[in-house]
Order: sequence, then structure tokens, then C-alpha cells
Amino acid sequence: MMGNSSEKIVICGAGLAGISAAYYLVMEYGQQNVVLVEQGNPLSLTSDKSTEAYRNWWPGPDRAMTAFMNRSIDLMEGIARATDNRTNMNRRGYLFATADRSKIPFLQSAAALAEARGGGPVRLHEKASSAYTPSPEHDFEFPLTGADVITDSSLIQQEFPFLAPETVAVVHARRAGWLSAQQLGMVMLEAIRERGVKLLRGELVGVDTAGGRVRSVQVEQQGERLSVEASHLVLAAGPMLKDAARLIGVDLPISAERHFKVSFPDPLGAMRSAPMLIWLDEQQLPWSDDERAALADDDETRWLTGTFPWGVHGRPEGAGAYSSFVVLFNYDHGPSDPVFPLPEPAHYAEIALRGMATVVPKLKAYFDGAARPFVDGGYYIRTRENRPLIGPLPVAGAFVTGAYSGFGVMAACAGGDLIARHITQSALPDYAAAFTLSRYEDPDYCALLDKWGDDGQL
Repeated sequence: MMGNSSEKIVICGAGLAGISAAYYLVMEYGQQNVVLVEQGNPLSLTSDKSTEAYRNWWPGPDRAMTAFMNRSIDLMEGIARATDNRTNMNRRGYLFATADRSKIPFLQSAAALAEARGGGPVRLHEKASSAYTPSPEHDFEFPLTGADVITDSSLIQQEFPFLAPETVAVVHARRAGWLSAQQLGMVMLEAIRERGVKLLRGELVGVDTAGGRVRSVQVEQQGERLSVEASHLVLAAGPMLKDAARLIGVDLPISAERHFKVSFPDPLGAMRSAPMLIWLDEQQLPWSDDERAALADDDETRWLTGTFPWGVHGRPEGAGAYSSFVVLFNYDHGPSDPVFPLPEPAHYAEIALRGMATVVPKLKAYFDGAARPFVDGGYYIRTRENRPLIGPLPVAGAFVTGAYSGFGVMAACAGGDLIARHITQSALPDYAAAFTLSRYEDPDYCALLDKWGDDGQL
């Protein structure tokens, strides 16, 4: 559907979600009057605060998230091809690892379910002689999809020698890897600005909804209010999404969780050739006996000697002398109100490094503190079941694209395409209904929420 020149679309938020919405509205659906409203710099609040990774490995209870992610990966690959891979996209994969043999049936079952949902075929490797094909380190044009389940310890050490020797099983999800979120966003932002999309610096502070539909928005710039005509308003405000929705009288069923990541230099190349690594076991951090005794003797640090949850994950970054690695360890992520700058939790870098050293023992060489960390963080804005909100809101002309939790980078392109389809009344994909706000009005869906199970968040 070509754009209607009388339509004036205002998008609140110039993170990846907002920029992607503008990109597909303009580049694919011909909209001509699109304005991005952003208080700060584009792509600066939370769009670069994740591992910048992507995957089509996703839990159920149906195929919606897998189909959505497959679509997003298709779109990201298209952008990478068109720009000579300016986005630095790779297909190294996600490697889920465990030292607990009792988890092997679970991993095999999870791989089979992922296959049934459209994630690609499962390949089992139970012997050292099994034919396993490694993923390329740099290229994203790689034919394997699905996942490889390896349960032979010698094959695991042969292919992933950096892993802890006690690792007994891994699942290598193949349609997965990472890219530069900043470059993905800049490619789209540059393209839409060439097509006339305006970036309006300011804060959305009001919406005129006379007659039950969006008429205009009010933007505050340096203490002054500017009224901007709007036939459509797209809320893509990231961590400010709940507040933005309240401006039109809508209370979105979302919450915020603080999540941090830490980057370390890796001069030893301990993780240089690794895929995205996820440890599936609870753990106690690797302290020396003297360290553990000293920590346990202090009321304020005793908790550091306790058991930490599964889910420490990280990946390499850069190459050669500039190698580094990033780690996320979400051991404490209860709901919180978004505040910037984020208050850094005590001992986070130390906890993340030691947690990852359980997975990659060579990282213990950095326990002496010589590797200076850089801690950064943002908020996961999420629904109860960890699925996004993409589609119309109860006020005519108002739409939402948000609640992308920890998968905003990988979902941005499909999310932008989907919200553009809603706005332009174009054909919707089969998964569209799974992400609308109106899903919570379906009694069958609400009943399903009570037995949802694993939400797939890292």
C-alpha cells in the first residue's frame, strides 16, 4: 500500500524500535510524512546495551516467536547483503552448555520442540566420530539452521576447547549470532533521513485525542511546547513506554527490569573464537579458599559465596590486539522503575567475570584485576509472558511497538515491518495476533498464561 500524503505519522522514540518502524513505513510502504521524536540522541538509551545477538531458537507454546524471529533475521540479512555487511553480522550461533548429565534429555527435547516450531532440523552427535560442521567466525551466509546436540565429551572439547572440561552436553543453535546494533540502526536512520524523515529533538508531553482519535502531539523543547499535527502516533519509547502510553490513557501491562553487561579486554584471546555462550547450570563463583573464607566472614559479602542462578552468558568482540568479551549475568532482575543513569550493582563486574570463568576457565587469568572492565546497562521492558506489544491501541490512530525485553536488537526489523503493516492496513503475517494488546482480552489466552512455563529470557 502506497503512503497517503495526508497522513502524518509521529513516532515517539528513536531507538531501534522507532527507527525500524520509520524505515519500513517509508522504504517499504511509501509513507511520506514521518517524524521521529527523541529527547536524546538516536540509538543512545538502551539500543546498544545488550549482547547485540540474535537467534531463532525460541520457546513456545506455539510457533509465533520463531516465525517472528525468522522474519527478522531474513530482514537483517537483507540489510547486511545490501550494505556489504556494514552491520558486521555473523552466524557463529548460540552455544548452550551444561555440566549436568541430567539435563541432556531436556536439551534433546528442547531441540526437537524448536524444530517442530520452525527453528530447523536437529542433528545428534553422540560419538567422537560424528560429522559436525563448525560455524564460520565472520560470514553470515551459512546454510545450516536448526541445532546440533553434542553429548560426547571428547567431541565437545575438540570443537570447543575453551569450554570447561566438565562440560557434558552442548546445543549449538545455528541460525544465530550477533551484529552491530549501532550500525544496523544507522543504516536505517541514514536511509530514512534521505527520504525526508525528520528528527524532532524533544520530549513527548501530551497527545490531543479529541473525538477519540489522535489529532496532534505536544513536544517540549527547552521549556517550550510545540504542537505537531499527527494522524497516527507510534509509541516506541523503550524504557519510557509505560509513561508514554499514559498520555493517551492506556495502562500497558508491562514492567521494567534492570540488566547490566560488562566488557573486558581479552589479550589472551580466551573467548576469541567462541559462539555466544550460555551456561545452563546454577553455580558457586570460583573463589579461592582464602577468598571464600574472607567473604563468608563479612555480613555484607557473605552472599557472594552462595549459589547463583543459571544463565550467565557472553560472547567475544573485536579481533587481534583489540579482542574483548562481554558478559551478562542477570542474577537479580526483579521489577524496578526506570532511572537514568542506572545505579551499578555492587561487585557486578567481579561476579560476571567469575561466573563466565566457570564456563571458560582461561578467564581466571583475569582475576588479578589487570583487565579493566566497562559496565553498562539498560532496562528490559517486558510483558508477563515475555512477548512484545506490536499493533493498535484502544485510541484510534495510536499504535505501540515495544516491550521487546532482552531481544530488541534481533526483533527490531520484524517489529518495524509488522507495525508498518498495521498502520498501512497491509496484509498481516500469521503471527501478528500473538503480539497485539488485544490478546489479553481473549479468555483462552489468559488461561494459557497461567501455565506458560519457560519464557526464553536470558
